Amino acid sequence: MEKIRRSFKDYIFLVVVVILLAIGVFIGNRFLGLFAIVLAGAALVNQYNIEKKREEEVKEAYIGAAKDMEDLAAIAVYDMPVPVFVLNSKKNIIWYNHHLPDILDDEDLEPLNMNIVDLFKLEEVEDENGKKCYMSELKGNYYKFYTVKVKQNDVDRTIVYVLDNSSFMNLIALYDDKKLSMMEIVIDNYDEARAYFDNKNGVLVFTEVDEKIRDFAARNNAHIKRYETDKFIIIMDKKDLENVVEKKFLILDEVREATEDYGFEVTLSIGASYMGDNPVEIHDKVRSCLDVALGRGGDQAVFDDGKLRYFGGKNKAVEKRNKVKARVMSEALKQLIHQASNVLIMGHQNPDMDSFGSCMGILEACRINKTDAHIVLNKVVPQISSIFDALKNEKPEYMDHFIDSSEAKDLCGPDSLLIVCDTQRKNSTECPELFDMTNNIVVIDHHRRGEDYIKNASLAFLEPYSSSASELVTELLSYMDQKIVIPQISAEALLAGITLDTKNFFYQTGVRTFEAASLLKRQGADSIKVKRFFKDDEKIIRYKTDVIANANYYKNIAIGVFEKDVDESIVVSAQSADDLLNIRGVDASFVLAQNGEKIHISGRSLGKISVQLILEKIGGGGNLTSAGAELDTDIDQAIAVLKNAIDEYLEEEEEDESDID
Repeated sequence: MEKIRRSFKDYIFLVVVVILLAIGVFIGNRFLGLFAIVLAGAALVNQYNIEKKREEEVKEAYIGAAKDMEDLAAIAVYDMPVPVFVLNSKKNIIWYNHHLPDILDDEDLEPLNMNIVDLFKLEEVEDENGKKCYMSELKGNYYKFYTVKVKQNDVDRTIVYVLDNSSFMNLIALYDDKKLSMMEIVIDNYDEARAYFDNKNGVLVFTEVDEKIRDFAARNNAHIKRYETDKFIIIMDKKDLENVVEKKFLILDEVREATEDYGFEVTLSIGASYMGDNPVEIHDKVRSCLDVALGRGGDQAVFDDGKLRYFGGKNKAVEKRNKVKARVMSEALKQLIHQASNVLIMGHQNPDMDSFGSCMGILEACRINKTDAHIVLNKVVPQISSIFDALKNEKPEYMDHFIDSSEAKDLCGPDSLLIVCDTQRKNSTECPELFDMTNNIVVIDHHRRGEDYIKNASLAFLEPYSSSASELVTELLSYMDQKIVIPQISAEALLAGITLDTKNFFYQTGVRTFEAASLLKRQGADSIKVKRFFKDDEKIIRYKTDVIANANYYKNIAIGVFEKDVDESIVVSAQSADDLLNIRGVDASFVLAQNGEKIHISGRSLGKISVQLILEKIGGGGNLTSAGAELDTDIDQAIAVLKNAIDEYLEEEEEDESDID
């Protein structure tokens, strides 16, 4: 209403003039019309002056208000309860409010003109609303940094304001610490211990083991449940499990040491994880870890936090005397062979006597069960040439059972059975493509399980305590037919495999090793003939002599090098590593050899040092006393990588000993 009155007042003079002008024109009064025109001009000038004055008043009012707002904004920004600062185009701080120094790690630091990148370690993230921001940890608190781009006098500026996000992050950390975690513990040699002890000592030993495990659970705020005589399941918080991992599962050493005075060391296998979105998924991970621990020979823990980590496993795999498993495996293998349309057998690349011998044994199993079978062999390497030539002379009809990878891929179908011997690593086999062509897979191996083992096997006979894959295959054959009969050359191939991996029945031998050898002798295997399979020509003897003569010694470990890229490279490296162990003061040996574009490493040990754990650090594997690896590099770099792995292993050994003390 007020606005209408003001407008009427401003324009009333002009309205009167227009009315007079209209009257003058109407009555034809010249003077009245002229007078009206003059008045109209004056009215226009007056109206212009009024509008200009009003415009100036409004402008002054806006300027005043804007100045007041700028002053208020400046005061508000400076006194805001959160840190605020302004950056120039180079991300240097050109202004900040008085709260910024409060969050800096160094309160005496002057942030003016400092670069934000140098001052804060910012990580780009999204907030809970999906808005882009940055995160930084300062003085143990967490802060979110939000940015706003502005222009000041055509100059780019960035305003940054900081919000304390510590409460939210602490809540997330608390939630993470309280995440459900599980652990399963199995007493490896429960049956063997029961058979070893009399009733009185047996009760004492297992009572002490039980108390140790329950005390371990109590120390880590865990709930424990014994669900079988030799099995426990433990539920705990993630933070407590990480504490167990940090201490490297000391329960392994505690139980072993607590029972060693009784003359029989009881050992544990442990699987642990917190990976998964629900209890079912977490438990599946735990069982998978436990399977790996058992597959590696027991006396160790396997922890999954997105990647498998191993603890323990520095001792010889625990030998189990129970033959029930071998009998069950033999019957299961027999059924699979009968159901298959054909059988493909393969060992590892660059096969040795054990790989070849175990494949020959499985070929005999297929012949016993009257099923068509072939061995995948791409190349007859020097280490098996002697026995292959003997087979070719004595059983020329067997040559039809050997095929290369291309022929194998033509024969392999969904109903084919693939049997892998002396390895459990897909990419180490003669033809990895076969795994994608059939789901009927059997694995027979004596090496400790690694992270890259074949996971989709229908049947897995993995016994790390065994001397060799040939020993395992011999056991399977013994249960496959009550009156088993195999050709002499096949028995000798199996005996050669056992002889190789036991170093003439010196390493990794048990009662069942000699039982297997006895069975093979009854099948006609000639020990003298087997000995001839291992005879070397003069060239290899010279190669080995050079490697041994020029070997260097790193701590108590011998390291030899064979740089000639010849067909016998792997034979030379393996045999040289064996021979280096004969030197006084040498506990382990490694020999590096050029093998095509890669460097092959053969590791051997007398048992005090685990060459498996050393070579696993660089992608290899094997067992306590015999292991191998390949590196895609040159000799000098490979030696540096190997020494670094040795240092890590020895440091871990020293830490474990200090923890035990």
